[in-house]
Amino acid sequence: MFYYVLKYVLLGPLLRLLFRPRIEGLEHIPADGPAIVAGNHLSFSDHFLMPAILKRRITFLAKAEYFTGPGVKGRLTAFFFRSAGQIPVDRSGKEAGQAAIREGLGVLAGDELLGIYPEGTRSHDGRLYKGKVGVAVMAIRGKAPVVPCAMVGTFEIQPPGQKVPRIKRVTIRFGEPMDFSRYEGLEDQKAAIRAVTDEIMYAILELSGQEYVDRYAADVKAEAAEAEARGARKFPRLRR
Repeated sequence: MFYYVLKYVLLGPLLRLLFRPRIEGLEHIPADGPAIVAGNHLSFSDHFLMPAILKRRITFLAKAEYFTGPGVKGRLTAFFFRSAGQIPVDRSGKEAGQAAIREGLGVLAGDELLGIYPEGTRSHDGRLYKGKVGVAVMAIRGKAPVVPCAMVGTFEIQPPGQKVPRIKRVTIRFGEPMDFSRYEGLEDQKAAIRAVTDEIMYAILELSGQEYVDRYAADVKAEAAEAEARGARKFPRLRR
């Protein structure tokens, strides 16, 4: 219930007024039945802007950290995300990927719209990174079409580290639904799910126009953080 209050009364109208999103290809979202909207992830704002313009309710798999923050702020954030229909997914450990797949398949089994960011995390530099294969497994096993989506301009309004977004117009672009029924029964084959994932990422790339990096974003982030830490240890005085 609170999802629709946010969407139509509290948050949705405000977001549409402030950011005046250009919406392209909205007709590609199926009117009913299970479907996956797979998009790039450039900003914290993505979580709110896309749902605000969709006619159907969409459920995203969100990182568990949004639901476990300390103090009053943490509790309010958790309440907000749960009320907005987001599902917490623990991204640590060997079972993390399987847990996300189970949650996503549960959404699709209810003939609902599932939102997912195949990169697995926000881009730290505006580029598009290699997709993780969970989206392919869910598409094949859940017998759901995949609608590629590109958020354009959200990195500029709220890059990593910026808490309050800049007020600037953004574009939300949807591509034609992608049918992967030809891969039915092959969701356990590494080559098959890698091929499906790469096809999805290429469709997102065509819509977004980003530079593509054939590496996982989390790995590149970790390397950058380690390099920064080494620099801080080597030149401590320069960071004062």
